[in-house]
Amino acid sequence: MRYLLTFTTSLVILMTACSQDDSPEQSDEGQAPSDSEQAEEADDTETKTADEDTEKKTIAENLEEPWEIEHADGKFYVSERTGSIVTIDNAEQTRKPVQFSKDLSNQPEAGLLGVLLPDGFAETREAIAYYSYQENEAYYQRVATIEESGDQWEETSVLLDEIPGGQVHQGGRIEVGPDGKLYVTTGDATMEDSAQDLDSLAGKILRMNLDGTIPDDNPFEGSYVYSYGHRNSQGLAWNGDGELYATEHGSNAKDEINQIAAGNNYGWPVIRGDETEADMTEPLIHSGNNTWAPSGMVYHEGFFYFGGLAGEGLYRFDPENETEERIVSDEGRVRDVYSTEEGIYFLTNNTDGRGAPGVNDDRMLFMPNRLLK
Repeated sequence: MRYLLTFTTSLVILMTACSQDDSPEQSDEGQAPSDSEQAEEADDTETKTADEDTEKKTIAENLEEPWEIEHADGKFYVSERTGSIVTIDNAEQTRKPVQFSKDLSNQPEAGLLGVLLPDGFAETREAIAYYSYQENEAYYQRVATIEESGDQWEETSVLLDEIPGGQVHQGGRIEVGPDGKLYVTTGDATMEDSAQDLDSLAGKILRMNLDGTIPDDNPFEGSYVYSYGHRNSQGLAWNGDGELYATEHGSNAKDEINQIAAGNNYGWPVIRGDETEADMTEPLIHSGNNTWAPSGMVYHEGFFYFGGLAGEGLYRFDPENETEERIVSDEGRVRDVYSTEEGIYFLTNNTDGRGAPGVNDDRMLFMPNRLLK
């Protein structure tokens, strides 16, 4: 879950203080500036500080195909598809590899994807991960527990296995809902019809207990399936009323934002865009002939914010008016979004083989609330 935190306050105060520590330059004669000069310089400092407070801030750099942002014990944790988790503690970054029980898949869109830090992580150091693996000639996804120990993480148990994998469309987002259950997005693994097959875990949003068992109140008895007919959902978020929303990659554009209800069929591959069919649920909004390639999403102060990959930016969705707008367009591909009381954090994803990496990519950035108005 992406609950509001207070970590950023000390960071913003620290960065502002650093900008104010620079002493004013002296005159050519080496004498202290006059009162009027000091007043002008004070005005300049105030203006500079105000400008810095309304700019995006870089929190971390040189990440490697980052996928998910999590936060616990005053630190950020970022998963990387290459198989590591980076801990970000103020200005210090520490990369630790994850030792998996299976060989990590190098298929497109595969690897270490979603990571979740449950309540109690600060004491147990145990997290939940969604990763792709290869076994002989087959590809799968797995939900597993991993534990941080020393200079690495290690897989400790399997919660759910043999989620179908494919050339692309691996899904990968995992979140705990307001009900305390674990929600997992899976892609259709390039087997379109599997999204309509209730006996397959592909093309679904799954719901499970944190110990890997099936909840008694799931919509299909004895099944992890919570909703189906999904092509490749990569973002989950709940609004203030506890209602679930998801982003979904469309085919040839027509990306979607859906409101998810237990047991509903969201139509792929039968319908897309404005098409309708009996007993199938149409999206709240879709991208039409454009593309967002939407990924991680968060709910923040009445709006949903989601990352756009092909759309290259950070988007805001207004659920009341069912409209969207791109609010960041100068950082390239955006993979995940995280919120705190102070604003929004987001990950660029320019090093995944489909972007154009810039200097120090990939990065985690922060936008204060005043920049989101």
